[in-house]
Amino acid sequence: MSRDAVQLRGAAAPNPGHQAVPVEGAEPKCAPAGLAGGGLSPALVRLMAVAAGVAVASDYYAQPLLPELAHEIGVSVAQAGAIVTTAQLGYALGLLLIVPLGDLIEPRRLVVGVSLLTALGLLLTALSPGLGGILVGTALAGLCSVLAQILIPVAATLAAPGKRGSVVGTIMSGLLLGVLLARTAAGALAGLGGWRTVYWAGALALVLLAVILVRRLPGQRPAHRLSYPQLLASVFVLLREEGELRLRAALGALSFASFSVLWTSLAFMLAAPPFRFATGTIGLFGLAGAAGVVAASLAGRMSDRGQGKSATRLGCLALLLSWWPLLAGAHSLSLLILGILLLDMAVLMIHVSNQGAIYRIRPEARSRLTAAYMSCYFAGGALGSFVSAFAYSRGGWSGVALAGAVFSVLCLLVWELARSAGLRQELEAS
Repeated sequence: MSRDAVQLRGAAAPNPGHQAVPVEGAEPKCAPAGLAGGGLSPALVRLMAVAAGVAVASDYYAQPLLPELAHEIGVSVAQAGAIVTTAQLGYALGLLLIVPLGDLIEPRRLVVGVSLLTALGLLLTALSPGLGGILVGTALAGLCSVLAQILIPVAATLAAPGKRGSVVGTIMSGLLLGVLLARTAAGALAGLGGWRTVYWAGALALVLLAVILVRRLPGQRPAHRLSYPQLLASVFVLLREEGELRLRAALGALSFASFSVLWTSLAFMLAAPPFRFATGTIGLFGLAGAAGVVAASLAGRMSDRGQGKSATRLGCLALLLSWWPLLAGAHSLSLLILGILLLDMAVLMIHVSNQGAIYRIRPEARSRLTAAYMSCYFAGGALGSFVSAFAYSRGGWSGVALAGAVFSVLCLLVWELARSAGLRQELEAS
């Protein structure tokens, strides 16, 4: 067997005992200088959480800005929706193509590089007079805005063993708040200086964070000497060989598709009669979604108690139920807010229980598991954005609610079928 084949098998071969598999040519991990006992200071953890949130927010600034943006550059609602779809597809590609580089490139250099490239994408968007340039800038920003998924494995490696879960949870909270509060920040900034102001401010924030991170992050040696093609190949091997990973990736993709169906078209509905809200007011609806972050801690506690499957099923049911008040929300603000809360809590519950499940598959391959799962996750989000824009242009808010409900039904159906198959296998084995 060739040396390359040995490396690839070590990186992604089946490992029933869930033990670390030695990889030929791998460098031993060393505790970075300046970190006593391999721990992370609370200030550095908070900085990483802020950086994760600011980076991922760049993919969501456009959602409350679509009506104003479409009017200024003279495009239709469906064409403007392509901006959101492009951001999601770019992020999905970044998860697949950039996140695995954390095993090949010194993480501090990678973190700073993707931060600056994301800022460049935002600047291109701010300077573009038409849809074509905006899509190019959006694609670059989306591709490189995967900072959180690079920082989480770094933090897990550097954190003291007894604090690893809380450190990763803090950074995940930063990411989730960035996703949800990006709309609020975008609406507020657009109200002050127009939609381009949002992208100028986002680019400036990322440049400042890159300067701080290059000074604060400790250096680390790359974990492996695999070539880049081998590393990418091992991600697909994991997807092919791990049934639990495929199941969780499907659940993540369908639930995030439902999430994107809501948030892509919500701004159009709120800007139209009977609400006629301004851009700044529309952005405030992200605050309602941010309250759903509490579901992440609930799902984490349930997973710690061995109730991760129950958390997944509860999330799937809540996701489907959320579309009833969302449909009625076209004429009732209170029901709309209730539906947003329920949907965001459901999506976060499914997401956290999914991560708990996949990280138990192969602890030594968590970066590649993350790349595989999150690529499918955001590909689902891109599909949801595309379907949402199409559904709104053809069927209004009722079409959007129907599309979101269909994704939710599929999510619940996939879980129940997998659960039934698992119970059947357990009975056959007994």
